Order: sequence, then structure tokens, then C-alpha cells
Amino acid sequence: MIKKEMKLVITFHTTTDAMAMEKACKETGADGRLIPVPRSISAGCGLAWCANLESEGALRKLMEEKGIVPQAVQECLV
Repeated sequence: MIKKEMKLVITFHTTTDAMAMEKACKETGADGRLIPVPRSISAGCGLAWCANLESEGALRKLMEEKGIVPQAVQECLV
């Protein structure tokens, strides 16, 4: 069984926003990956961005620069 760790989980209102986040992160080499939204979280779409907790500041800045509006940014066991 894979051990769960505390991660930063960013949820989005739409799948389009989640895909925009993936594209922006790939272009800039930012930390993280798309995952299905964890069951412990409710979100507008079924995808979330998962990254290390230390990446929060950089990811918030990237979202602001790219005009990506998250639904929520939270810590979660993933």
C-alpha cells in the first residue's frame, strides 16, 4: 500500500481551468501533476493539481500571472 503524504491540492471550477494549470506548469517547469479530486474534497470539476506543500507560493504566483482562478487551495493527504 502506498503511504499517503500531506500535499498541496488545488481544485478548479472547470476542467478547462485544470488543463490550463497543467499547461502553464509544464511550460514553466513548475512542481506537481493533475490528479482526480480526492474523495475528502468536493470540487467543481473532477481534476485537481497536486504538488509539494513548499510549492504553494510559486504556484499561486503562476496562477495569478496566467489568469487561472482556483476554486480552493488546501492541504490534503494524498
